[in-house]
Amino acid sequence: MSWQSPEIAAFLAATQPYASLVEADRLALAAEMTPLQIPMHQSIFQVGDRLPGVYVIAEGEIELLTPEGDILSLLGIGDSFGARGFMREGLAIAEARALEATQIFLIASPHFRALIDAHPAIARFFERSRQLGGGDTTPPAALAATRVAELMTHRPLSCAPTASIRGVAGLMRDNGISSVLVTERGKLLGIVTANDLTNRALAEGLSPETPVSEVMTLDPVTLDHSAIGADALNEMLERAIGHLPVMRRGHVVGIISQSDLTRYQALLSADLISAIVGSTDVGEMLEVVQRIPNLLTQLVAIGHRHDVITRMITDVGDAVTRRLLRMGEAQLGPPPVPYLWLACGSQGRQEQTGISDQDNCLILDDAARPGDDDYFADFARIVSDGLHACGYYYCPGDMMATNPRWRKPLRVWQGYFESWIRTPDPMAQMLASVMFDLRPIGGEGALFSRLHTQTLAMASANSIFVSHMVSNAMKHTPPLGLFRGFATIRSGEHKDMLDLKLNGVIPVVDLARIYAIEARIEAANTRARLESAMDAGIVSSNGGRDLLDAYDLIAETRLQHQANLVRSGARPDNFMAPSTLSDLERSHLRDAFAIVKTMQAALGHKSSTLN
Repeated sequence: MSWQSPEIAAFLAATQPYASLVEADRLALAAEMTPLQIPMHQSIFQVGDRLPGVYVIAEGEIELLTPEGDILSLLGIGDSFGARGFMREGLAIAEARALEATQIFLIASPHFRALIDAHPAIARFFERSRQLGGGDTTPPAALAATRVAELMTHRPLSCAPTASIRGVAGLMRDNGISSVLVTERGKLLGIVTANDLTNRALAEGLSPETPVSEVMTLDPVTLDHSAIGADALNEMLERAIGHLPVMRRGHVVGIISQSDLTRYQALLSADLISAIVGSTDVGEMLEVVQRIPNLLTQLVAIGHRHDVITRMITDVGDAVTRRLLRMGEAQLGPPPVPYLWLACGSQGRQEQTGISDQDNCLILDDAARPGDDDYFADFARIVSDGLHACGYYYCPGDMMATNPRWRKPLRVWQGYFESWIRTPDPMAQMLASVMFDLRPIGGEGALFSRLHTQTLAMASANSIFVSHMVSNAMKHTPPLGLFRGFATIRSGEHKDMLDLKLNGVIPVVDLARIYAIEARIEAANTRARLESAMDAGIVSSNGGRDLLDAYDLIAETRLQHQANLVRSGARPDNFMAPSTLSDLERSHLRDAFAIVKTMQAALGHKSSTLN
């Protein structure tokens, strides 16, 4: 087919993300696109090539290949490619090759940059780093339904426009606030913030007696008292402001700030923790833990990043564990020797979601005598049974302190790790994978700190052990199909679904753990490990940013899925049907899985060249 501008525009109208353009803009874009005919098996670009722009497939199929020649993804009609490398350094991060005679369109560099500058929806589609990271300018689709009246600070302080900036600064200091409303005869004239005093007064050398009216923001954006948290967050993000006066029938009734939104969510988890600390039995704690799914939905709705949400949820689990430790000591009496209770798995990594089992162990002081284990066996049973009763179910693999193997003196634990590292058979790899995520919860912390440091040093120095850990990590692969789709579960209860835990976040967790071993990173949290690995040079800045973006998207998709289930009255799980996502969401998720696969391939290649 000989493509002309009208035909290209019609094609774009049915292709994401260009379908979001109005007709005139699609016609203008079509006129700038260059049709290219690619013969079968011909490369369009190689890894490291400078990209002239971004490509769109009109006919045929394109395969993307890793630097090692492995198939990363198969793309077909309507798919765009080359954008990730173009948006980073302008260099290709994969090879693109035609599987058959293929027709593509090139959006040249200046036209593509103009496109994303002029159209935020297009920019959000391609600029995943901005969409997923801390600089996101658009909140998630589902935001908190909490009314602003429940979030705001009531009876905000105000001053007259003639008040001095010195007086207003003192008012902020004395009351621990960061903004003051400027009013006259009950009418809102403006707002002055701590930033205004810094940037418009102090930095400009104004006299302390200057009227506040000269530095205030006139006619500030306001919200009606019936607005919801979503409205507040939208206004703050879109206008880059941190304070919003709240009005009712033309009168100021409150003010809401970004810190109010954060504090409200933090208080939700703090309220749960406070209730746990004051609980007298397991039944009371169960009532608190049963509120976690609602906490999850609220935290997701307000737009918190996934690692913040899982940290807050894990804090509740930690509080339950510590309360049970105190209950155990109260029931059995003081322990015969110092001990340390540790969590591993998702609790150890501070990544618990709406569904979690328990993984834990006990390290005892080397002064422990054989008879002391009777005490700690009962102690472990009290804590583990209590966790199970609260909804943190027994570990299917029996990796709990109730198992005598995971309730040993420090010297035995040192022997465990030495054995796993020296002889990395499949069982040792599995155990090491779990135990490298240990995090102290309660007891004598010194029992772990030295062990952790020594173990990391020993493991990082053993290239054979690291190589085996890499091989073990490759068993968890992203669910990518060969034909632009997902490799869903083939049979059983979850047929045609994605396992967002096993094939979603776990592959990234495995990668981060290996990076932590290589760089002797002591953090257990996955995102913290990835960031530290970049700082240590274990992962390139480009690869690390890509992997962080991919991890964020996968983890946030998982939490959003669980929140959706809770809202519908179902129990949260990790199994999601791809059909529940929009075309754009599926495209982004597929790209995220592809990035993880690329990083797995790179790690596997690096491991094979070192051994």
